[in-house]
Amino acid sequence: MKPTLTLNPGKLTLEQLQSIHNGEVLLALPEASRAVIRASQQIVQNAADGDAPVYGVNTGFGKLANQRISKEQLATLQLNLIRSHSVGVGAPLSPEIMRIMVAIKAASLARGHSGVREVVIDTLLAVFNAGLVPYVPSQGSVGASGDLAPLAHMTLAIMGEGDMLEDGKRVPALQALQKAGISPLQLGPKEGLALINGTQTSTALALHALFSFEPVLEAALVIGALTIDAARGSDGPFDPRIHMLRGQPGQIDVAQYYRELLKGSAIRKSHEEGDDRVQDPYCLRCQPQVVGACLDQVRHGALVLVREANAVTDNPLVFPEDGAMLSGGNFHAEPVALAADGMALAIAEVGAIAERRVAMLIDSSVSRLPPFLTADAGLNSGFMIAHVTAAALASENKSLAHPASVDSLPTSANQEDHVSMATFAARRLQAMISNTANILGIELLAAAQGIEFLRPLKSSGALEEVLALLRKDIPAMHQDRYLAPDMEHATNLVRSGALTKILRTLPALPQLWVPV
Repeated sequence: MKPTLTLNPGKLTLEQLQSIHNGEVLLALPEASRAVIRASQQIVQNAADGDAPVYGVNTGFGKLANQRISKEQLATLQLNLIRSHSVGVGAPLSPEIMRIMVAIKAASLARGHSGVREVVIDTLLAVFNAGLVPYVPSQGSVGASGDLAPLAHMTLAIMGEGDMLEDGKRVPALQALQKAGISPLQLGPKEGLALINGTQTSTALALHALFSFEPVLEAALVIGALTIDAARGSDGPFDPRIHMLRGQPGQIDVAQYYRELLKGSAIRKSHEEGDDRVQDPYCLRCQPQVVGACLDQVRHGALVLVREANAVTDNPLVFPEDGAMLSGGNFHAEPVALAADGMALAIAEVGAIAERRVAMLIDSSVSRLPPFLTADAGLNSGFMIAHVTAAALASENKSLAHPASVDSLPTSANQEDHVSMATFAARRLQAMISNTANILGIELLAAAQGIEFLRPLKSSGALEEVLALLRKDIPAMHQDRYLAPDMEHATNLVRSGALTKILRTLPALPQLWVPV
């Protein structure tokens, strides 16, 4: 039985969000939240019973906000809203993304500023706990006025009108709800609007990218250190005094990781004296400056995303303390868009410097290793074309890294005249992470091959563990062979966290992901 995580509205931590993402917990609503939820809903009900126009309660939406809706039609208004806004296209969002999306929507509504009934939140949590996955197409949101289309598809599913994903197949939502013993949700005043207004889709996509990139970034440190040894580079550039003078936290931490990873290397020892290379290429000696800056960018993204996961982002907002209902723009996902764009730059740069290290390793004039890392160059091509693949992937990431947040297109007849594009900004990160992981997989193979030419010298204890892990399934390459399966296996090591486990065994290192 999974442990139960009690949602503390407004106080979810990064660690809790990761456990939700991974499907490791069930969710419960704290009883203390229910009173404020009821008070908030009563204000909406009073507005629905009254004669004054209140946006989203007894008016149309967007450009149609001036259209009054009669009391007899309020339920139909919310139902029509969900049906008309369920217009997404593309592949469905993954179960990991949907778990976060459902959970943080429930947590947002539970803060008591959205005016929904308790049953709305209870239904979301019941769907989560039953392991149901609403079928939500991944495309169709511009990240302002909320993630309208994807959240509408989620809502349609919990109403029993949409679809669910079951073992990767699309099934009618009503069938899945009935099987789980969950009553389909019937919407009250403002509840449809509260469910589809908000940034929960873009935030879930960005958090999914953050969690997916974590082992890849950590693997980049391990593999980068291995390349330093393969190229007989210097560990002088990682001296803490250099990095303290600059004061950038990520740079300081990354330099410390490299010092620990290289400690005790016999390869390092053999080249401390008599090496005629005055300075290593930037791809070796500037790793703390480059990867450290990327780490700082990702840490900032994590901070923004945890805030957003805890935020109330629908409209209008209800304030039970004085009965106010205020229209605003918290649904505009600009913070998520900028955080995702920053993460895109970091993901691309980690891959870009890794590609440069692969290029350096196969260039005998720089690496001082056999050309293309093969003993019989000419007859064998070695890693020549594996590097071409790395270059292709790095180039793709350059295009994908173009900021999405600067590309606004007005919608809703110019009522929504500046939008964030946060949903695409976050969604495109998965392709970039995959590209960077593949580049690192190629580098892992190339660096390990470089070490083979330096035997019997040994690397550090930590890096020899990495080599042993790789060599369990992939032997050294003595002549050309079918390399794509080796690359796939090495990339799986990068993405799986296998290298991360080795990294985290090192003593007294700073936590890579700063707690938020």
